[in-house]
Amino acid sequence: MLLHQEREKIGAKIRELRKEKNIEAKTLAQIANIDAANLSRIEQGRYSVGLDILSKIALALGAKIELVDFVEPKKS
Repeated sequence: MLLHQEREKIGAKIRELRKEKNIEAKTLAQIANIDAANLSRIEQGRYSVGLDILSKIALALGAKIELVDFVEPKKS
């Protein structure tokens, strides 16, 4: 269940950045050279995104990949 929650957080962050820049999902997929259906699944938290695809998306959005921003620290 934790993995699904992390995927949702990453997808939500990508969607948030995309919308802040007023970029349509299809356009982002083209710029990042990834499949639009996969981008949709990533944003919905239904697809585990690898670092290579995450890097392409970040570059297309002009963003840095800072993994600590995607997930909250573990509580003891």
